Amino acid sequence: MARKISFLNYKGGVGKTSLIVNTAACLAANGRRVLLCDFDTQSNASIWLLRLERWNKINAGGEGSVYSFFEGNGVLLSDLIVRDVVHDKNGKAMLPGLDLLPTTFNLVDLENEFTGDPKRPAYLLFQEQMAEIAKDYDYVLFDCPPNLLRASQCGVFSSHEIYVPSNPDALSLIGFTLLVEKLGRFQQISAGFRTAAMGPATQVRGIIFNSIKTGVDIEVPKMRMQLRLNQFKTAKRAASDAKIFDTQIRDAMVVRRAVTLGLPVNLIGQETEHRDNVVQDYRSLAAEIERHQP
Repeated sequence: MARKISFLNYKGGVGKTSLIVNTAACLAANGRRVLLCDFDTQSNASIWLLRLERWNKINAGGEGSVYSFFEGNGVLLSDLIVRDVVHDKNGKAMLPGLDLLPTTFNLVDLENEFTGDPKRPAYLLFQEQMAEIAKDYDYVLFDCPPNLLRASQCGVFSSHEIYVPSNPDALSLIGFTLLVEKLGRFQQISAGFRTAAMGPATQVRGIIFNSIKTGVDIEVPKMRMQLRLNQFKTAKRAASDAKIFDTQIRDAMVVRRAVTLGLPVNLIGQETEHRDNVVQDYRSLAAEIERHQP
């Protein structure tokens, strides 16, 4: 059974997309079958992995992105998946096993113009097909925007776990707190649609400190985050085994260069300064996620 994980924090700008793309790439490099679902209307993960030329064709055509599934034209989620998404200039797959469910800017219409059946909300429609697709994968990762509106709800409702990317600052702590509050409300609203076959509602299982700049002491922010996490665990508002991950991702210019190249960091040439350090961070995180089984 695939592990389905949403990456989500109510604070934006925490490096969520770089975290999920590079973690997915490291899992795929370890031989795992990984599907990355882009539910962020900014489309950063899709633009990164498809590169601008391929993504522009989908964006301009208005078809082929995840929003096509919700338009009621009989489009299946499985038809939208871009297999082995990372290509070289000749179109050869560079990272077999990493697939993408892409998005474009029209996903914003899911919030503003979607008029589905209230008895079958968007997140239920999505979950029903995703449950079948997930059988082909070891991991399904959802890149969610910093809210719990319809797009994020699709990922969260389909997930088994939520990981919270964070920076060592007060705003990340506030974002985490708000996330847990909003998550509780969504779980109440969606409880009537959840069946026993779906398993229990998803909970926060991990906090990952990301984009840590050289020389920054994170011990105090980490302690405050741990205290808040302990409070939520005691109140059963987070998973009993939820933790702050031991692995911490360092900030590095090579991550920003990777976006320009349209490659995950682990596929960039060895000559780049600090490349090996941050690649090892992502590899360590992927290994820790594998060990942190539900």
